Amino acid sequence: MHANLIHMKNDLVFSWIFNEYPTFVKQDTRRFISQETGNLYIAKVEPSDVGNYTCVVTNTVTKTRVQGPPTPLVLRSDGVMGEYEPKIEVQFPEVVPVAKGSTVKLECFALGNPVPSINWKRVDGVPFPRKVDMRKASGVLEIPYFQQEDAGTYECVAENSRGLNTVKGKLSFYAPPHLIEKPQDAQKLIDDSLVWECKATGKPKPSYRWMKNGENLEPAEERIQVANGALSISRLTLSDTGMYQCVAGNKHGEVYSNAELRVIAVAPDFSHNQLRSQTLVKVGGDVLIECKPKMSPWGVISWRKGSETLRESNRGPAEGVCVEGGMESRKEGGREGESYLPQTTLQGRGLDDISWNKAAESAEQTGSC
Repeated sequence: MHANLIHMKNDLVFSWIFNEYPTFVKQDTRRFISQETGNLYIAKVEPSDVGNYTCVVTNTVTKTRVQGPPTPLVLRSDGVMGEYEPKIEVQFPEVVPVAKGSTVKLECFALGNPVPSINWKRVDGVPFPRKVDMRKASGVLEIPYFQQEDAGTYECVAENSRGLNTVKGKLSFYAPPHLIEKPQDAQKLIDDSLVWECKATGKPKPSYRWMKNGENLEPAEERIQVANGALSISRLTLSDTGMYQCVAGNKHGEVYSNAELRVIAVAPDFSHNQLRSQTLVKVGGDVLIECKPKMSPWGVISWRKGSETLRESNRGPAEGVCVEGGMESRKEGGREGESYLPQTTLQGRGLDDISWNKAAESAEQTGSC
């Protein structure tokens, strides 16, 4: 018996009333209701089956129910059906794509005399895990929480004393992309480097692309690289500031992750790296004065001794040199109270300075700030 209704899969449940409500058809080895089509199948009709049948469709979301017109079932009086081998009337597709974590139900039912038995197996011989529900009485194989290891070819075997028949179908596993590593908001200085990792699982394996401010990022400069989901930018500039998106996708969907990059410029600032207020130096000894301002981009560092700008030299008495942000002075002898002044310049953004004084004594010198 056919239920000629268009339905949304998984939202509707089909049942049949026998003669009058509330007597519903009970499924067993002889009677089967397909939840794919709504059709009612009776493997071997008996006199007790004669009557009116009404299809009932229940929407599990809205909890509403509709029913069709009654369909009469009568027995033919012109003969008796003899025995015959199973004829499979309900079967599943040759290939069934199944999403990771979902529940899949395979239907298989056969007509025959005697009433056929229904059995399930995997073609590769792998036994079913405990989670698999084989409802032999209703011809349904249910696999919940579908995973990669559940993929394979399944076989339904319908058998009676007159013979057997089989149908096979392949369950293929797929998984939409799922992000497992996402880029995080970042604040960087000019000339810094940035590396953002973006990783996703999925089957087929996801591909990646990056967007900036809503547009596809097409690296036009060698300093910007995209590889295997990772975005790397070297020698950052103010123009790199913006909102970035990593997009991971396969044929089953796309997922997005957003992150903001802020590239900032900082004028020279000594507040976090002050020179020591005192430095004791022996006459004739060496001294290293480090100059480590915070600034972006990196600027030019120079030193003054009093009003005199220091130049690199052979490190004679009272001479100094700026090396990697430090001023190194050797063979200290100089005059009492001499002041060393580091200067930093950041592309016209400002000048900050700190002085360091040394006072000569007979055995040692004292630096003060």
